[in-house]
Amino acid sequence: MFGRKKGTLRKEMNESLLDLLYQCKTEWMTKKKVIDASIDPSDEVLHQLKLAEAKYFCLLKEVRARKSFMNE
Repeated sequence: MFGRKKGTLRKEMNESLLDLLYQCKTEWMTKKKVIDASIDPSDEVLHQLKLAEAKYFCLLKEVRARKSFMNE
């Protein structure tokens, strides 16, 4: 880690953050589709949906905060 250039490490972290963002979005959309197809979803499933949504928007906020990432 000490021998790497700062820009390379930042680029790797930005790429992993973007991969995690897409993964969370997929998870959120999958859970949303399941709930939309359900007649009477349980409270636990609704809580999982809200948690997945919160994770996605938190990561989205972090990606937007990294302006250098968006400019690349």
